[in-house]
Amino acid sequence: MARPRMFDEERALDAAMHAFWENGYEATSTQDLCTATGLGRSSIYNTFASKHELFTRSLARYIESMGASQVTLLENVERAPLDRIRDLFAVIIDIEIGTRRDGRSRGCLTVNTTVELAGRDQETTGLLQRDLDSRLAAMEVAITAGQRDGTITSRRSPGDLARFLNSVIGGMRVSGQVGADRAALESTARIALDALTD
Repeated sequence: MARPRMFDEERALDAAMHAFWENGYEATSTQDLCTATGLGRSSIYNTFASKHELFTRSLARYIESMGASQVTLLENVERAPLDRIRDLFAVIIDIEIGTRRDGRSRGCLTVNTTVELAGRDQETTGLLQRDLDSRLAAMEVAITAGQRDGTITSRRSPGDLARFLNSVIGGMRVSGQVGADRAALESTARIALDALTD
């Protein structure tokens, strides 16, 4: 008969997610994961099989929580389409400022992972692509609605504008990691929003 687990697997997964978010996949050692989760090596490997599986589950958890909340903002039909996009930028900036330590933010686990592993790790690349597709689709819907109601006046295609906004957000996440402050991030967001009404 198997011994019951004496720890909260969800809490351990959350702690591992934060360790990977802070340090990246390759720089997070098994000992770092033991320290973060409070588990021994055998408990980690018995539960998650490998560091890679623990990472992919952590990344999936991050995508589910962060990605879903951002898509929810973009799909909020009670807000005008342009306001939904403005709300998304405000949340991104708040996250960047809220995770600052020693003048730098943590950035975004999906952006960090894209830089570190995309194209080199098939499973991770698949997770990142599905997340990107979901976010771009939600942006396109909001942009299309804004073009219909006249609040977004750019004649560029919703797909092109969605990819542009996503690139700006990725750049803001990286800028936060190298020390950009709230004023700099807000200025970037304003310019991106202006591009929707040119």
